[in-house]
Amino acid sequence: MAHSTYSLPEIEKQRLEFPGLANKVYFNFGGQGPLPRCAIEAIIDAHNYLQLQGPFSGKVNAWIQNKTEQLRETLALELGTTAQSIVLTENVTDGCNIVLWGLDWQKGDHILLTDCEHQGIIAIVKEIARRFGVEFSICPIKDTLNTGDPLAVIAQHLRPNTRLVVLSHLLWNTGQLLPLADIVELCHHHSPSRQRVPILVDAAQSVGCIPLNLSQLQADFYAFTGHKWLCGPAGVGGLYIDPQMFEMLRPTFIGWRGIEQDETGQPIAWKNDARRFEVATSAYPQYEGLRAAIPIHRQWGSAEGRYQRMVELSAYLWEQLSELDGVECLKNSPPQAGLVSFQVKGPLSSQQLVQALEKRGFLLRTLLNPDCVRACVHYFTLKAEIEQLVEAIKILLLNANENEG
Repeated sequence: MAHSTYSLPEIEKQRLEFPGLANKVYFNFGGQGPLPRCAIEAIIDAHNYLQLQGPFSGKVNAWIQNKTEQLRETLALELGTTAQSIVLTENVTDGCNIVLWGLDWQKGDHILLTDCEHQGIIAIVKEIARRFGVEFSICPIKDTLNTGDPLAVIAQHLRPNTRLVVLSHLLWNTGQLLPLADIVELCHHHSPSRQRVPILVDAAQSVGCIPLNLSQLQADFYAFTGHKWLCGPAGVGGLYIDPQMFEMLRPTFIGWRGIEQDETGQPIAWKNDARRFEVATSAYPQYEGLRAAIPIHRQWGSAEGRYQRMVELSAYLWEQLSELDGVECLKNSPPQAGLVSFQVKGPLSSQQLVQALEKRGFLLRTLLNPDCVRACVHYFTLKAEIEQLVEAIKILLLNANENEG
């Protein structure tokens, strides 16, 4: 395995930007990342400016419009696309709702999901099926974590009436990285109907974790958030829409940000880009927090360099866990990104282990399907932290077994 060239002092210096890393060992980046100091300061500065100048005035409104477009440009640069293709949202589920409710569903249409999708997305699809007579089915991607071909599984489950495929790029439960470019090619050109089948991607775990160029990837819809791997504030995310899909998708929630107006203020048309799917007033100081957080990562290293270090550290954690009695990693080979999921065998449940670890200052989380513990490793995670975590798990399992005996 190739190793990154970044030194420990550089990493330690970067960690000083994140006060949330103090007094704990943090492995929950896939749930929420810690805010860097610059993001906290940017949010406070924005609130102060709005109150000083307004909070509602011509000057403030111009400032908000300018800062909103700057965030759109920042996200587009990070994701390898254009600002015109980015909808600013609150989170991933918000973006998925825009797409799922914006399509013109007809009775008998089919939606294909994988068995590793988030419960929020599944709930939306079930309600769409109930309201519109749409069919949906679930393909067994989870079984391809260690053996099998996810591309072949999806191909087998596409139907002539499939109108949309919904899947995650980086699976939030098992940590599997799907071959998205190949899946896009399959759905766009080789579906049973020989018609383009659009893809909605849940990118909750991929944005900020893996290098991305959405213009090259050509996924139709890519819903992401800023509060996980990008370490931005909660409440700010985005949705990439391939410009070819603008006319296929209709706004469901509608407001002044998405419309053009005539000289009397009456709505006359949608905006001609992704802004047509935005609604109204947002928490604009949070926008400034995300806009400040993203460059902090770039200052440390490129997206490729950050990803490479995550892979190295995840492999190290996976190797250490694999050597523990009573622990079984879901993946039987090193992870492809920053997610490491594992199960514990013996008297301790996943929940009991996570609760005991939290009392000792180690923050992880449990998942229900499959029943496991998930540790998330960022590029600024320390090898020493990984070693401390593994030692803590080892001691807890030994104590539990002794008490059981």
